[in-house]
Amino acid sequence: MLHELMSGHSHWAGIKQRKGVNDAKRGKIFTKYGKLVTIAARDGGGKLDTNFQLRMAVDRARAMNMPKENIERAIKRGTGEIKGALIEEILYEAVGPGELMLLISCTTDNKNRTVSEVKTILTKNNSKLGEKGSAMWNFERVGSISIDLENKDADELEMQAIEAGARDVFLEDDLLNIITDQKDFARVRENIAKVNLKILDSGLIYLPKTTITVDDKTRESYENLMELLDDHEDVSEIYNNIG
Repeated sequence: MLHELMSGHSHWAGIKQRKGVNDAKRGKIFTKYGKLVTIAARDGGGKLDTNFQLRMAVDRARAMNMPKENIERAIKRGTGEIKGALIEEILYEAVGPGELMLLISCTTDNKNRTVSEVKTILTKNNSKLGEKGSAMWNFERVGSISIDLENKDADELEMQAIEAGARDVFLEDDLLNIITDQKDFARVRENIAKVNLKILDSGLIYLPKTTITVDDKTRESYENLMELLDDHEDVSEIYNNIG
C-alpha cells in the first residue's frame, strides 16, 4: 500500500530546498557534494562505470547543477591526481528538541573544528551531542530512491517499483520515494533505470525503526535547527525519528 509521507529524515526535503538557491548557498552546496564525490573516488577509484558509489555521488552533484569541471576536480582529488587535505566522513549522534533522536552525517578535513561547530549549533538550539550508540540503535541503513511523478499515476509507478525489487514505497508531494534493503540497492536502482523512470536522487540513508509524534512548537524548533546545520558546509545529511 502506498504511504502518504516518508517520515524520519530530511533527505528528500533537502532536494527541494536546495533548488534555486542564491550564489552563496550554491557555493556551499557544491562544496558538500564535491567532498562526497572525492570520498567515493578515493575509496573506489575514479571510473564511473566500475565505481557505483562514485556514480551515485556524481548523479547527486549533477542534480544540484554542479559544473562539470567542479565534479572532475573532485574526482581527481579523490584519486590523488590533485593534492588536497584528507577528507573524512563522521556520523554524530545527537538529542534534538523534544528528545528527538538525530544522526548528523558530516564530511570534513578537520574533525576538531567540525565537532566544535556542530556542538555549538546544537547547544544554542536546545539540543546536544549524544554518546556513541545513543541514537544509532533506532536507525537502519537502507537504500533510498526518489522518482519524479511527472503527472504519472502513482499506483502504477508503485507497482513498477515493487516489481523492480522495492521493499517499501512512500508518496511525498510530487515525489515517489522507494526504500530498498541495503544489499539490494544497486540492483533495484538499475532495474528502475531500465524502465525509464526519472530518478531525482538516490543513495544509502538512515531510516528510523520507530518514530515519535511531536507538537508544532517542537517541529518548528527542529526545522530551525535543521536549517542551521544544513547551512554548515561540513554537514551532508540530517536524519531524525519524527513520525
